[in-house]
Amino acid sequence: MKWTQRLRIKPGHTVRLADRDAGWTGDFKNKDDASDALAENIVRMAKLQNLLYAERKHAVLIVLQGMDASGKDGTIRHVMSGLNPQSCYVRSFKEPTAEELAHDFLWRIHNVAPGRGEIGIFNRSHYEDVLVVRVHNLVPRAIWKQRYDQIKAFEKMLTENNTVVLKFCLHTSRSEQRARLQERLDDPAKRWKVAMGDFAERKLWHAYQEAYEEALRRCSTHTAPWFVIPADHKWFRNWAVSQVIVETLEGLKMKFPEPKFDPAKIRMQ
Repeated sequence: MKWTQRLRIKPGHTVRLADRDAGWTGDFKNKDDASDALAENIVRMAKLQNLLYAERKHAVLIVLQGMDASGKDGTIRHVMSGLNPQSCYVRSFKEPTAEELAHDFLWRIHNVAPGRGEIGIFNRSHYEDVLVVRVHNLVPRAIWKQRYDQIKAFEKMLTENNTVVLKFCLHTSRSEQRARLQERLDDPAKRWKVAMGDFAERKLWHAYQEAYEEALRRCSTHTAPWFVIPADHKWFRNWAVSQVIVETLEGLKMKFPEPKFDPAKIRMQ
């Protein structure tokens, strides 16, 4: 079975994150086992990106969500390390600006969606509007409840216009999050990553788990699936994300476009 199927959330499928082992490592026993496989995937991704850019028929949107310290930055740094920045970019979504708040919640998302030939990586995304907004009651329940259907309609529109949407939930255990936050506190080179709000958010762990579970259940579709990635082991997290991306891009059956001239008639001077 391909990993795109093993980690994929079936549409409408009830998800209970507490029942999913965040420390699961599949067929790998340790980091050394996965290192070569990840390196191979990085090379394959670079070649597939080149095809994507040359063919210009598809765009790819990669969404990374997860609790604080789940490894969104690390996934980007390690998995995407071989990609050409000419046609790949990262967008992070923080608290909305005044201009963004003056529009619908998807306006700032659609504005930076990738074009054909591009790979766009979202570090957090439009799902913040059914996660943090829900947990902190930033808008009335009646408003955020309707956003699930709005998100599905938005993603359906993207996919119908040849954007491949891959959404990764980086699933860590609460104990692993604690260890990572403590590591940041202990390391002077990492303390800048920590904010007081991180510890307040940690107290809302169970509320966030419920919010994630509903988003996964309601917004994983055949065309814009969610993948739950066991992320307690960073090396498995990186390999699993890379494997899903490679399998998906290879499934597009991309080809280099034929030149609009006969190369055989060209004589170099």
